[in-house]
Amino acid sequence: MTILQFPPLEMATPEGILAVGGDLEVASLLLAYQNGIFPWPTEDFPLLWFAPPERAILEFDEINIPRRLRQDLKKTNFHFRVDGDFSAVIHACARGKTRKIGGTWITDELLKAYLRFHKRGYAHSFECYNMKDVLVGGLYGVSLGGMFAGESMFYLESGASKATLLFAVKYLKERGATWMDVQTMSPLLKNLGAKEIPRPEFMKKLRKALKKGPLFPIRP
Repeated sequence: MTILQFPPLEMATPEGILAVGGDLEVASLLLAYQNGIFPWPTEDFPLLWFAPPERAILEFDEINIPRRLRQDLKKTNFHFRVDGDFSAVIHACARGKTRKIGGTWITDELLKAYLRFHKRGYAHSFECYNMKDVLVGGLYGVSLGGMFAGESMFYLESGASKATLLFAVKYLKERGATWMDVQTMSPLLKNLGAKEIPRPEFMKKLRKALKKGPLFPIRP
């Protein structure tokens, strides 16, 4: 059954669980992201919808790139693309370790749903390639208006996911974005300067971002 509306965000549990079940059709995902909600399947429940009381975000003007990371990235010969191979990125994220905790959360159903979301122009990928033009890192997420929500990253070569994230920030910033929704905190994001803000503050930022023009080219 298609989810046509969600409960008020204030009804979420302390862990952030707002709803259970429903489907992952484009309309359901679109409604969720427009309202600050994201899906997160677990082993115990096929589909949970989250709206955590605190949301991790990365303010672009507050990013701190550690000196060691700068030095390491200078030694690489990566190049990047946007939406060059979304399918390869999300499949790699599903196979490998991702930044979300609790095992492989990218189920087959979720993977297919985001592939549909990508075809509709809402989900996007940033890709990192080595000198042999082999995909060695990537990040995918969802963009609506001037908002981008990072979903998952992967890497096959050291530094590839970090380099991809910084490339994504540069790309988004050049197009008018000032922050990224990273949903849940991780050591990498914390080291880069990510912070957690209360749900009401996040929703104000989200509503403002949704009124802006798109960050990615409009598809016919």
